[in-house]
Amino acid sequence: MPSVSDRRGSSFRSRRRSLDFSPVSWLSIALLACAVLAVIGAEWPRLARNFGFEARRRRDRDRRKSQLKLLRTDDESDEFAASVQRDLSQLPTIDERDRH
Repeated sequence: MPSVSDRRGSSFRSRRRSLDFSPVSWLSIALLACAVLAVIGAEWPRLARNFGFEARRRRDRDRRKSQLKLLRTDDESDEFAASVQRDLSQLPTIDERDRH
């Protein structure tokens, strides 16, 4: 039968092996966490725009706008064209002989 010290020693070694993950050091994990935080910080304005309060307002506005209809009448477009013609005819002009 193994002695008490032998049992403790083997138990300690097996626990140490389960906690030991030497290929990945704590420094590597800290650097990875810093890199993730840097990417989130750099992309934050875009993330906020796409998923934040402004995005909700924009979706609501787009939903309301999709229900609107543009009504056009020929009378209004003719009136507008006539109004533009009147305004253009009232603008002052410079003749070629006045320029010299």
